Amino acid sequence: MGSAYTPGLTVSGDIVIRRTRRLPIKGEVLVSVGEQVKPNTIIARASLPGVLQTVRLSESLGVEAKDAPSFLTVNLGDSVAKGQIIAEGKKFFGIFKAPTAECGFDGVIESVSDVTGNALIREPSIPIEIDGYITGKIVEIIPEEGAIVETRCAMVQGIFGVGGERQGKIRVAVASHDELLDESHIKESDAGLIIVGGSGMTASAIKKASAIGATGIIAGGIKDSDLIEFLGYDIGVAITGSEKINLTLMVTEGFGFLPMANRTFALLQSLEGQVASINGATQIRAGVIRPEIVVPEPQLTGVSTAEAKVLALELGTQIRVIREPYFGAIGSVTGLPPELVTLESGTHVRVLNARLANGEDVTVPRANVEIIAAGS
Repeated sequence: MGSAYTPGLTVSGDIVIRRTRRLPIKGEVLVSVGEQVKPNTIIARASLPGVLQTVRLSESLGVEAKDAPSFLTVNLGDSVAKGQIIAEGKKFFGIFKAPTAECGFDGVIESVSDVTGNALIREPSIPIEIDGYITGKIVEIIPEEGAIVETRCAMVQGIFGVGGERQGKIRVAVASHDELLDESHIKESDAGLIIVGGSGMTASAIKKASAIGATGIIAGGIKDSDLIEFLGYDIGVAITGSEKINLTLMVTEGFGFLPMANRTFALLQSLEGQVASINGATQIRAGVIRPEIVVPEPQLTGVSTAEAKVLALELGTQIRVIREPYFGAIGSVTGLPPELVTLESGTHVRVLNARLANGEDVTVPRANVEIIAAGS
């Protein structure tokens, strides 16, 4: 089993990828197979039913529940506005003003109950749209749900990210792969751009980029404390990508300040000035999701577009750990025991021995590592 294949992060100047664009509920697909789409092309659209709100008619009018429907001043199915009177009682002795029931919401009268004396108002539906995310071609339709977009592109995958899908031109803000991106590297003109750093991004750089309106930052690493400071909370091990932030962050090496792989930095340099799609969504458990930056139909300068070879685990192979407690740590294989090992969970797995960059010797499941390509 020493030659068992372990996947690594994709760093390629020429690769064909497909991305599934799917609505969370059934809706209408707006594109067809063979159609060329852009990141802002609407692929599919749906509507979420509005919230159902209650107006207490009998209580407001001072009448019995069974009588409440007879005091309506609107019809079922009518559209109503916030503050509109929808029911009116009788005047007392023809002198006192008649009690009324006002609608507290915009919506449609859906029903009135003679058991509860309440009217139900359905608020306006919530539109949902899914866009193309990348420039490409529609290769498959998912009926009532969405479509699959294919593109030939340059792509860099990261080990971790936060923030959703965004687009912007790439600007390399540092001179080398091991230079730290700090506040001084961020310019007022970076609004709408994806900024490339080297060994990491400081908390001040992140804050300034966010304030200016940059689209994203990609660098080798990030300090956990800086990420928590920016987000305002610890994200734990959940799927990322849905954070309510205006900036997408992506790291290629791990936590801490770690020099970006030479190959990755060189590729990003060759893509400077080109429009990219970036997505920080990450899942490191079952069904791995990688953060990514994608440049469709790239114009490369001085970078080989050769695909990476299939790699095998051997003594001396450079690896990166992709699970806790050593998540992001880089090291080299020192042993490949052939026998199965029983974990605390009772699962039987094959493991490997590795020496991490800090000199620590560890044993981890083989499924918890990925190979770092030579020359990267």
